[in-house]
Amino acid sequence: MRTTVASLLAVAALAGCAALNTVDTDVSSYSRWPADRAPGTYAFERLPSAQARPQQAQMLEDTAREAIEGAGFRPAAEGSTPDVTVQVGARITETDRSPYDDPFWYGPRGPWHRPFVYGRYGRPFWGPYGPGRFGYFGGPDFPTYEREVAVLIRDKRTGTPLYEARAESEGVTSGISTVLPAMFVAAMRDFPAGSAQNPHRVRVDTRPSPG
Repeated sequence: MRTTVASLLAVAALAGCAALNTVDTDVSSYSRWPADRAPGTYAFERLPSAQARPQQAQMLEDTAREAIEGAGFRPAAEGSTPDVTVQVGARITETDRSPYDDPFWYGPRGPWHRPFVYGRYGRPFWGPYGPGRFGYFGGPDFPTYEREVAVLIRDKRTGTPLYEARAESEGVTSGISTVLPAMFVAAMRDFPAGSAQNPHRVRVDTRPSPG
């Protein structure tokens, strides 16, 4: 089953997701940001598809806002021309998956060979014969979520793309209210220089700062 981010955003205000202390993402970032240019004012730019869904677009922009401003940008005053425009996007794909679906789970010596299966980034899921929360005798099928966010920053005057980043993660929750904001932070972590190694792992601590 595939679920679009628009439909998930529509119910995000009604139901939160489980709290996480850290979020690990795979980030690819590219930059043409001038070395002598400081972050200035920004405004979100909506494509026609986003303009057709203003409520969902607003929620997505609010999800990314902390990451954009955390990189040094300031919202442009109403009626003024921003220094840059920012496009943001997100995708969440839900798939119903059982541990038994993974061909590596069986191995050459039958189903008792491997205690659990591994996800997209090598992290173990709760397995049918591992000491997980379902015990040693299996558990129900469970969904997994592939999550991706994207940021594109353009010079407002020329339209030149100056910074582009994508962040991907996978987990057992949609992460609308917890994971997506952290993924936008990860996408902006390399600003302004970008990264020479793509993709690369970025960990974001979601715990509030002390004090």
